[in-house]
Amino acid sequence: MIKLADIDLNLLVVFDLLYQEQNTQRVALRLGITQPAVSHALKRLRLLLNDELFERTSQGLQPTPRASQLYPGFADALGKVNDTLNLHNDFNPALSSRTFHLNMTDIGEIVFLPRLLQHLSQVAPSVSLHTARSSHHALKYEMEEGQIDLAVGLIPQLGAGFYQQRLFEQRYVCLMRDNHPLAKGDFGLEEFRSAHHAVIVASGTGHGVVEEQLANAGIQRPVRLTLPHFAAIPYIVGSSDLVVTVTNKLAEATCERFGLTVREHPLAFPDIPINLFWHRRFHQDPGNRWLRGVIFSMFSE
Repeated sequence: MIKLADIDLNLLVVFDLLYQEQNTQRVALRLGITQPAVSHALKRLRLLLNDELFERTSQGLQPTPRASQLYPGFADALGKVNDTLNLHNDFNPALSSRTFHLNMTDIGEIVFLPRLLQHLSQVAPSVSLHTARSSHHALKYEMEEGQIDLAVGLIPQLGAGFYQQRLFEQRYVCLMRDNHPLAKGDFGLEEFRSAHHAVIVASGTGHGVVEEQLANAGIQRPVRLTLPHFAAIPYIVGSSDLVVTVTNKLAEATCERFGLTVREHPLAFPDIPINLFWHRRFHQDPGNRWLRGVIFSMFSE
């Protein structure tokens, strides 16, 4: 049995052209090699396939029955290889029905998705998005395997093997209902301490810095509600006397709709860099490149 590993595929190219041209000189011209090189390749083919393959006649080189039997399969295989090598490495969003998987927090969903989905409905109507919130360890694996295309947020564990692009920086503010007693007037540490608070403990995100900073500063305040996520906060704060520490992006996205007031936080927190991440395996993937370009153009500051 002849194994593919034992074959120089260039010999099949010579075979294909000899079958078409029936002349070693014309084959040599098409391949840009010498006529003796074509004859040498034919000699190797004869030994490999145990057949003369082409016989000289008054009409030129004519294929043997064995060559005629082999030609359709060889021509089809070479055509498929050529087509595969010349596949267009592009992405047409208008025609694509691809589903992209994004890792982001619920803040990210509130800030990014409304505008992003509106844009996609116009330029990529059949493209779908799937969001996920993976644990620290799972996220690296899922992005390496291509299960997650892009991740957005403060994700320090995505280091080696990942590209990242800065979108913007967030800062922390206090959010409360418009007619809250602290919505106007002074709002310093004394007022902050006296207010009733909601606290978000979002595991797997960088928002734990809030409680760490407050603890380090020795600031205590009465906590009346603890939540694992941000999505419900505008509803709760809008109908209660609770004050909550959130990012300015979440506050901006919700304050008008829910009748909320934003106050500068009395404690200085470091700004939060929000980056776009992707694994280097998919750096040249046309769809990945397109979507991260869209996100960067829409949200970078």
